[in-house]
Amino acid sequence: MSRKPYPTDVSDIEWDLIKSMIPAERKRKRGKKREVDIREVVNAIFYILRAGCSWRMMPHDLPAWQTVYSYFRRWERKGVWQKIHTVLRSQLRKFEGPDVEPSAGIIDSQTVKTTEKGGIDGYDAGKKINGRKRHILVDTMGLLLIVVVHTASIQDRDGAKLVLNKIRYSFPKLHLIWADAGRPGKLVDWVRYFIGCVIEIVKRSDDTEGFKVLPRRWVVERTLAWFGRYRRLSKDYEYHPQTSETMIYAAMTHLILRRLAHNHRCSTA
Repeated sequence: MSRKPYPTDVSDIEWDLIKSMIPAERKRKRGKKREVDIREVVNAIFYILRAGCSWRMMPHDLPAWQTVYSYFRRWERKGVWQKIHTVLRSQLRKFEGPDVEPSAGIIDSQTVKTTEKGGIDGYDAGKKINGRKRHILVDTMGLLLIVVVHTASIQDRDGAKLVLNKIRYSFPKLHLIWADAGRPGKLVDWVRYFIGCVIEIVKRSDDTEGFKVLPRRWVVERTLAWFGRYRRLSKDYEYHPQTSETMIYAAMTHLILRRLAHNHRCSTA
């Protein structure tokens, strides 16, 4: 790499962790073989996420935005970022946590505005925001398990079903989920019957004044705060909700990579 590095660039340790999971370049029957550094493509995607700029504003010392965007869309269709994120999350849980597979999780949502880009959106009457909701399920370490992006007009209990429907076969050890008071009632019975998990509602005391850290709930709220480090996630700039979900998986992949590399350096020091 002949250019000056950006703060978002992957280090040698981080690249070693993911390079084997990046799909190989497609074989071309005709024409010149594409000469692009895949590591630089990954660096460019992480740059977009942290800087929050559009694809067309890619710095000139990174690969052409058309090339980077093409790879991003191709990897999105193949679910590459989700697969990489799953592997790295398991590695981090093995290093820092008691078990590779989570047995408990916390669910919450975040409503964000959309832009003139278009796509589906709706009005969240509670937050008074027109846009989309990011419904996430995290483990007790705050690491992302599942994210579903949907219109903000869908109520939390219905949005939670979209998330929890996906855990049935993905996380067989998961048996306890903490949620806020916005998801009581029929959802508890639905999850117990269809998913086989127990939902425990964490309520805020009626006589509590001002801000108070709620048990377990603060973990998922911290994860949502981590999204704020990536300016591309400050709003939903994507046309398709699936692209929004991919952006979130890529951002969490970058965050986990940094933690894994830090742990590696500390263990070899």
